[in-house]
Amino acid sequence: MKLPRNLSGYALAKKLEAFGYQITRQTGSHIRLTTETNGIHHITIPAHDPLKIGTLSAILNAISIHFELSKQQLIENLF
Repeated sequence: MKLPRNLSGYALAKKLEAFGYQITRQTGSHIRLTTETNGIHHITIPAHDPLKIGTLSAILNAISIHFELSKQQLIENLF
């Protein structure tokens, strides 16, 4: 499955709620999300519309490592 090309930072934050992420703060155009599932994990995403594909890929890589999933499994669960 390919990554979506028109996903905003807020839409991604909403989708990540399924993995226990919650918005903990926002500074300027960056949103910080935190989850306590599988240990505490923080991720910062830009509140851009749309997210650049490389940025989205890097965010999903970090999340897949934290949850010990393959990136493809994470993409299938989110989208």
